[in-house]
Amino acid sequence: MSTSTLPAHGTPPDPATHTPILDVVVPVHNEERDLEPCVRRLHTHLLQDFPYPFRITVADNASTDRTPQIAARLAAELPEVTSVRLAAKGRGRALKHTWSASDAPVLAYMDVDLSTDLAALLPLVAPLITGHSDLAIGSRLSHGSRVVRGPRREIISRCYNLLLRGTLSARFSDAQCGFKAVRADVAARLLPLVEDTGWFFDTELLVLAERTGLRIHEVAVDWTDDPDSRVDILSTAIADLRGIARLARALGTGRLPLARLREQLGRTPLPVAGVPAGLPGQLLRFAAVGTASTLAYLLLYAALRTTAGAQAANLIALLVTAVANTALNRRLTFGVRSTGRLWLHQAQGLVVFAASLGLTGGSLALLHTVDGSPARPLELGVLVTANLAATCLRFLLLRTWVFGPRRRPVEHPRPTGESPR
Repeated sequence: MSTSTLPAHGTPPDPATHTPILDVVVPVHNEERDLEPCVRRLHTHLLQDFPYPFRITVADNASTDRTPQIAARLAAELPEVTSVRLAAKGRGRALKHTWSASDAPVLAYMDVDLSTDLAALLPLVAPLITGHSDLAIGSRLSHGSRVVRGPRREIISRCYNLLLRGTLSARFSDAQCGFKAVRADVAARLLPLVEDTGWFFDTELLVLAERTGLRIHEVAVDWTDDPDSRVDILSTAIADLRGIARLARALGTGRLPLARLREQLGRTPLPVAGVPAGLPGQLLRFAAVGTASTLAYLLLYAALRTTAGAQAANLIALLVTAVANTALNRRLTFGVRSTGRLWLHQAQGLVVFAASLGLTGGSLALLHTVDGSPARPLELGVLVTANLAATCLRFLLLRTWVFGPRRRPVEHPRPTGESPR
């Protein structure tokens, strides 16, 4: 999207002639008291301080008070405001519905209590408008944020984000701050895969985006807790735990089409002359897996050596750790999470194991030829050296053969005028 045609800063948007660049959704349920002051304050801020055409969409999900009537009146009075009514509750459901139907290239939402300072709105969406980032989140937990809230909610928020890091390997700092934005083209790909219709919607969307390789921009926000918040913390926490378990299963079984999404949306690594794409990251992950495998191998070898010969102990220890090494490298180093070709990869891994066995076993045989009864530290030292050589060979074979890119048939151009069958 080109920004050259956008209006200059301070020019009021004309909804009759401009498609909105930003659509800010305010999901509400029984918010008759807060809705009007929120929308008017947000509308004034965008008119005065936002340089692009905008829309405010009030997404009412199953309110039973006067919220729908207030939303309809605001939409009739303010040209930049629209209202949508849904028959079922759920913040995630409201966002999914309104975002999917919007024609704006940048989609955002904020909570009706406006706990987040509106001065952060332009910094939130600017990287999405320019194309620098794909999603943006307000963060109450990053350096520079200023937050006023009680210790209980502070502890719960930090524990929840630590839980996400430990279970789903999330790297974003604040999953549940009600202040987020996403590019519409990204939302169109991700929203059909987001199952949650409640509070876990944000987390699920962010985890999918992160696993797809998208760039998530974080903005430190000033945030003041709403003392009248009606969120049921216990039921929300239980629902979040269920959502984490469901998403972890989906990611672990390969049910989500992440590889296809990466091809369609993911950001490719920056090219470095002479370095194959993805090599630095793969080397680091392979080194971590290799370190753990080597320690496990040495411990297992030392334990088996007390009751078995050197070659037998080496064979068993290497076989056990080779199977685990292949599984870990498959998932962590080379990012293969589906179950397809699992047994083929393990079989190929055993071939790599045979090469490693030849190196380590040959080194042991050579040592025992030179010294019929070598000291145990010397024996372990020879094995470590041989394992280093075997590790280099293993990485080369795993990268180029076991988990290397599959060859695809070359598609020859169809002669002009020839129609497909």
